[in-house]
Amino acid sequence: MRALKQDGGVVDLNLVQLFARAEELRDIDGATPGEKAAVVEFLLALCYASDTYPTSDEEWLHRVQEPGPTPFGAVVSWLTDQSDEDWNLFHPTKPLGQNSLLAPFLEQHGTGPAQLVIERAGDYSQFADHHHLEHSDPLPAAEAFRAMLTQHSFGLSGRARISGKATLGPAITNLATGRLGGRIRVLALGQSLGHTLRLNLAPTTNDPRVLNLTWTTGPIERRGFTTKPPARPVRGFADLHSYLGRSVLMRPKQGLDRDQAAVDRVLIGAGELLDLKAELHLQDAVISETRTGEKKPLWPSATRDLWREAHALYAAVKDGTGGLYARLAKLPKEKAADRHPFDLLAVGLLSSKATPMGWVTSVFPFAPGLAPHLYNASRRGSEVAEHIARSLDRAAYAAWEIAYPNPKPSDKKAQLARFDARGEQWKATEEPFHTLLVDVADGAMVADCIPGYVEWLLEMAREFLDKRLDSLPKNGQGLRARAAARRRFESELTSTRAPGDLTSLTEGGA
Repeated sequence: MRALKQDGGVVDLNLVQLFARAEELRDIDGATPGEKAAVVEFLLALCYASDTYPTSDEEWLHRVQEPGPTPFGAVVSWLTDQSDEDWNLFHPTKPLGQNSLLAPFLEQHGTGPAQLVIERAGDYSQFADHHHLEHSDPLPAAEAFRAMLTQHSFGLSGRARISGKATLGPAITNLATGRLGGRIRVLALGQSLGHTLRLNLAPTTNDPRVLNLTWTTGPIERRGFTTKPPARPVRGFADLHSYLGRSVLMRPKQGLDRDQAAVDRVLIGAGELLDLKAELHLQDAVISETRTGEKKPLWPSATRDLWREAHALYAAVKDGTGGLYARLAKLPKEKAADRHPFDLLAVGLLSSKATPMGWVTSVFPFAPGLAPHLYNASRRGSEVAEHIARSLDRAAYAAWEIAYPNPKPSDKKAQLARFDARGEQWKATEEPFHTLLVDVADGAMVADCIPGYVEWLLEMAREFLDKRLDSLPKNGQGLRARAAARRRFESELTSTRAPGDLTSLTEGGA
């Protein structure tokens, strides 16, 4: 595994070393946000498997606040006692995290290791002949293992590149959405890796400690592939965090071992289906509502940046909606803290049907006892940002009406886009928005921070609008269009629809 030291340096450690040094390490270093989240999932599974978890909210609170000198010593001892062959990525009959039943089909149906990496494989059709997947450029074993964890957690639904008729059955080709696919996963990030793990360990009693090390061993009866089976019950949190969301088999490149070990061929098919109970197994989920009124966990969006949902996360803590957020709400307010003690990391895989588009992620500052203030700041900050964006939209329309007096309907969209500065504004708003939240999390009053935030956004918006209007000719028509757009923008800022934080500042300035 790759981890970040407190000074920002990166270090490669095995699992025993990772837990032994959990208090001195800052974080997991993932190649992508999804990989980081998937590795943390696996580490949480090991905590439950080694009987290192709180049994009540009170014990969780105590562990977070007073962890003791070696809070993960039991995990280290448990891992040290494990048999090497149970943790062998290339074991012939029980490879770590994989399904050895695919072995007879690996040579004929497998592809190059690019298929294992979500960001590289895409929908398996980046090139018409799939040449990129057939390329056998080897992938280091450690990278392959972390990519496999990411597949298990975030894999998207679709069709596998494997013939069901010639393998384990037709249902092997039907890939289900992974446990974290299609939704936003939220992790509490502490001041150290150990702090992070303690914050995210959900209390439970008598966890069965069922760890999914491989497909063909252990107490769980795995699914078949002749038909799609019903989802199986979850056997505790060790099972939940280590479940095998894909059937995977990797072939090692011959002649390489130890630190040089690499994978040169991979086969991927359908994996486990879990019967998830929302209250128990989605304790980090932020429930949001769709345009049709359906309530579901917050999902990745291609049109709405994740930071714009900060108020939903803080509202979950403020209202103590259950699970992770109810526990965070119980943490006492920090005394004389000069910095917020931890953050909330939100991660999701953006996709278009079965095609991964990339990771969406954002980090939100958090301080115990300040959730109502952070919610207030994020809600008001979002309202201001939304109205400024609408004002830019109205300004673009005002310029368009004069610049194109006789437009063709088919040209309207492109013509409006010429003057629309919302894209630049939304991209630039993230920094001041996060600055607002950090200031509040560090103890500043919301009322003291909002005016500076509003001024920052207004200055950017006016600058972006002017740059868009610079494309207008310097003739009478162009000057009228420019003036109309500016007037419309300024009038929208003081309209009855504008939030109070905006009108109080703009009217006062006027």
